[in-house]
Amino acid sequence: MELDLSGRVVVVTGAGRGIGRVIAETFVRERAVVVGVDLAADSLAWLDEARAAAGVDGASMPCDVTDGPGTTALVQEVVERFGRVDVLVNNAGVILEGRIEDLSDEDWDRCFAVNVGGTFKMCRAVAGPMKAQRSGRIVNAASFAAIVPAIGAGAYAATKSAVVQLTRALAGELGPWDVTVNCYAPGMVPTAMNGFADMPEAAQERLLDTLTLRRWGDPQEVADAVLFLASDAARYVTGTLLDVSGGKLATQLPQRAYEQARA
Repeated sequence: MELDLSGRVVVVTGAGRGIGRVIAETFVRERAVVVGVDLAADSLAWLDEARAAAGVDGASMPCDVTDGPGTTALVQEVVERFGRVDVLVNNAGVILEGRIEDLSDEDWDRCFAVNVGGTFKMCRAVAGPMKAQRSGRIVNAASFAAIVPAIGAGAYAATKSAVVQLTRALAGELGPWDVTVNCYAPGMVPTAMNGFADMPEAAQERLLDTLTLRRWGDPQEVADAVLFLASDAARYVTGTLLDVSGGKLATQLPQRAYEQARA
């Protein structure tokens, strides 16, 4: 089975670095028309070079996803330049750590503004064009934190849980126009934002003990899952959360299997 996304117009938010960059790179390799979105234009310079090297169309567009009029204008520009929007990947997000009792109003509000508000505003902006063309794929970044929250990351977990329910509600609303809406839940994928790979070895080992596949996730593995959800292969999949966590806590004490395998 080939996931043919050549010529599809794909908007990826948070495309400047980390998982978002790998997602955008993957769509470029698939010869999609990739529109990368991030706060600063210079963070998207890599995309202009990658598109030129691949010989595919697309654009780099700086935008703050928390800006409602800005997201609307961005999508309008995409439609004017490329005629349609086939795929929206809402990857942009922030992590704010701290126990609930210690969080400031500003930190709580910022986390919700980006992770939930940004996702909502981008979804709202593409809903009209996708309904008009009677097709589309919306893929939202949730997190394993939406399944099992972590101590000291309550705000983040709450936002990602909200993204899951927003995804399900929107899937229902857009179903009559053959627009699918799904979300994905990365587990422990080291990035500059989460710092997993920079933790002391003992702390890393303790985290890895929670994984059925006892290794860090790779951004490409997340991008491959997103690619599937964006493709026609997933045309009958909507309103779902795809767990891309290496089986994190799929069983109680998964490290026991590794202990038994070594014995």
